[in-house]
Amino acid sequence: FVQREICCQKTSLNFVDSVWEIFGPLLQGVPTVIVPDSVLKDPQEFVATLASNNVTRLVLVPSLLRVLLATSDMELQLPQLKLWVSSGEALSIDLLQQFRQSLPDSTLLNLYGSSEVSADVTCYSLSPDTPLPERVLIGRPLANTQIYLLDANRQPVPVGVPGELHIGGDGLARGYLNRPELTAEKFIPNPFENSKWNRLYKTGDLARYLPNGEIEYLGRIDYQVKIRGFRIELGEIEAAISQHPKVGETIVVVVEDSTDSQRLVAYVVPQSQQTLTMTELRDFLESKLPNYMVPAAFVMLEALPLTPNGKVDRRALLTPDKARPDLEAAVAPRNLGEEVLSAVWKQILGVSQLGIHDNFFALGGHSLLATQVMSRVRDTLQLELPVRYLFEAPTIAGLAKSIETARLTQPGLQALPIERVPRDRNLPVSFGQQRLWFLHQLDQNSAAYNGSSAVLLQGALNVAALEKSINEIVRRHEVLRTCFAVVEGQAVQRISSELMMPLPLVDLQDLPPTERETEVQRQGRADAQQPFDLTQAPLMRLTLLRLGIEEHILLVTIHHIIFDAWSAGVFIREMSALYEAFATGKPSPLPELFIQYADFAVWQQQWLQGEVFSSQLNYWKQQLEGAKTVLELPTDRPRSTLQTSKGTKYAFALSPTLSQSLESLSQQQGVTLFMTLLAAFNTLLYCYTGQEDILVGYPIANRNRREIEGLIGFFVNTLVLRTDISNNPSFIELLQLVREVALGAYTHQDLPFEKLVAELQLERNLNHTPLFQVWFVLQNAPMSALELLGLKLSFLEVQSTMVRHDLKLELSETPEGLKGFFEYKTDLFNATTIAQMVGLFEILLATVFEQPDIKLTHLVEILKEAEKQQQILKDQELKQARRHQLGQVKRKAITGIEQ
Repeated sequence: FVQREICCQKTSLNFVDSVWEIFGPLLQGVPTVIVPDSVLKDPQEFVATLASNNVTRLVLVPSLLRVLLATSDMELQLPQLKLWVSSGEALSIDLLQQFRQSLPDSTLLNLYGSSEVSADVTCYSLSPDTPLPERVLIGRPLANTQIYLLDANRQPVPVGVPGELHIGGDGLARGYLNRPELTAEKFIPNPFENSKWNRLYKTGDLARYLPNGEIEYLGRIDYQVKIRGFRIELGEIEAAISQHPKVGETIVVVVEDSTDSQRLVAYVVPQSQQTLTMTELRDFLESKLPNYMVPAAFVMLEALPLTPNGKVDRRALLTPDKARPDLEAAVAPRNLGEEVLSAVWKQILGVSQLGIHDNFFALGGHSLLATQVMSRVRDTLQLELPVRYLFEAPTIAGLAKSIETARLTQPGLQALPIERVPRDRNLPVSFGQQRLWFLHQLDQNSAAYNGSSAVLLQGALNVAALEKSINEIVRRHEVLRTCFAVVEGQAVQRISSELMMPLPLVDLQDLPPTERETEVQRQGRADAQQPFDLTQAPLMRLTLLRLGIEEHILLVTIHHIIFDAWSAGVFIREMSALYEAFATGKPSPLPELFIQYADFAVWQQQWLQGEVFSSQLNYWKQQLEGAKTVLELPTDRPRSTLQTSKGTKYAFALSPTLSQSLESLSQQQGVTLFMTLLAAFNTLLYCYTGQEDILVGYPIANRNRREIEGLIGFFVNTLVLRTDISNNPSFIELLQLVREVALGAYTHQDLPFEKLVAELQLERNLNHTPLFQVWFVLQNAPMSALELLGLKLSFLEVQSTMVRHDLKLELSETPEGLKGFFEYKTDLFNATTIAQMVGLFEILLATVFEQPDIKLTHLVEILKEAEKQQQILKDQELKQARRHQLGQVKRKAITGIEQ
């Protein structure tokens, strides 16, 4: 056992480096701490974990090393971590200098290698007494490894002269599986050895020997790069671009937008007197190259910059603006219509530079932002257009032409404006509130429609400013002062003219840490599960828990009848502005609201009738005609005669690479990420049920009018998305089916779900929800940054045991990739079943990215085989656990006999 040495294992088992990262220390008697992936994603928490476990040795990639060096007080927290090992990426000289400045008493090992040679083959050591080198060094060969630097004739180059790096030795691979031509090209006979090391691997890397025997890494010979896990030959992309008849010259480079963010950029010189657009070139390349090889940006040039020697001067190439990735020469608006749309797009997308041929969705647009764009078009041009227009014409030029055509058939604005109404009469509830009120009457002790959040506030909290900010929001938004009564058999709104929200403070700082954590969980659960009396305002509860002088938790529980996910973004945005003002003695900076939620409810009741109502209803009747309204998901336990609400969540995260791949696939196929994920989820349900007619519920923000975007309230509506996959489509064909279903639903999103259920006169079933039992959600409602002056804020998970449907898949886009959870009824499903479902969903997503043309029946066969393998492993683990339990019983029995 090596005294006082502790290593850390954090590399995925999918990577070859994990083998020596695990077994290297253990074979030397050095204990290893295993770090969960969730901890690794939070630099501050990762540093704290290393510190608390006294880790002395750490292996990491340079990008992670840079993040840790930038973490506050890292060097103070890790005085015992003296050996750092950099591997997997090229180490830059500035990072080497930063390491020496931050950790002058630590040693850094820079390893070099690749998968073809079983990970790493050379090592350079920068110890505290080693002079800082002027260039990046990869050191000397490891044991049982040979390094040769050869010229084009495979002859050794002299010291100081660059040559291609070749590797031989025990770690050499046999070649590439089923690729004999590539194997012959890269694994060549060793002209210097007749022993077992009779082959060399041509790396394509340029390096040179220094006089002291160290090797200096110079870069790639063939411009082979690796971006987001994909190995890419830049020359292959250049060759594909050059095949376009309008292209004269081109060069493709990798641009580093930040230390750890890279993208492909193509610089193109069109043929003389030829006009070439980015869209035209992108479409051409997507038919010839995998999506990950299509450049993220294109820059049109009159000529490539050259050095005095006539070679392309790569350093003179201008880096394109990342905010607008599709950079051809930006064509400015040519008329008033295009100018109006350009201004709207800039506001919604948050970009400063636009061309009329830029694609809305390539610039980061999605269905929710598309709804906002069309809302602005309605207000500005007085023209009612469905969101489908933007999907079918996703450029400013195309949309402007569609709008001009629509003017010939639509004389004016169809929808009435939302205006403020007198408060001296009974105010009706909205259709959504009406349904929640009805459900509440069925079970007034239910907390199924409570929404709960817990926010950790770290820093010097001004409690008075916080309470004042909350009450100002309550004053601004009438819906937070609203309760409900029944008049002549109808639910109506009752708005209090004044209402002060109490902010009770519960002091837990004197409790021991374990008891304090238990009490926080207890308080959170109790608050979330306590039902509201809808006849009494407020329908919101707040509790402030004090954990320490500079550590608090704010518990918030609100009934869904006055609040939705979009409202959370409005609440956070206003809270940030108000808290900063009140904490510094300033008045509220927020303007008064012209209309309130009650005005929307009155408008909705007036507008959604007559021809408008009939048009919406007829669409949904036609869409759902003959649909099978029960999805027969196989369950672990039989369904009871009455619905239950007991449930929980199973969280998971998709890798950044897979998340980016799905985004790329969506753009390539002209659909949104939501549509791609929904198509995949439908396929998963088809795999489990065998049903070819699938209904899935989807909550839509329903904020398709500009005047209600800044209001708190219950606007969300439920859409029923029906997918017919009876003709065994390919996944690409399924994407187009889902696209049409989604666009039709967006266009007819105004009909409230509760009105639809009533009009369809469905037969009520007490153990199934009407129309659908499965939800799909992609959270992309605008959410302001969670910031309060002088405080660090973060959301905490509130464990809820109440669910509304049999199964729900909810996903969110984060900087680290897609994250989400399956929410399920525990009376129906076991946790192991849901875990298996998550595994199959990830396999499905990876498969459709690699094989988008795959037929659904073939895809289901792959999933069924994966399910069998999962079950075999599960059975083996169960048998092993039973043998272990039996062994324990025998040992106890033997011990009892001996005694």
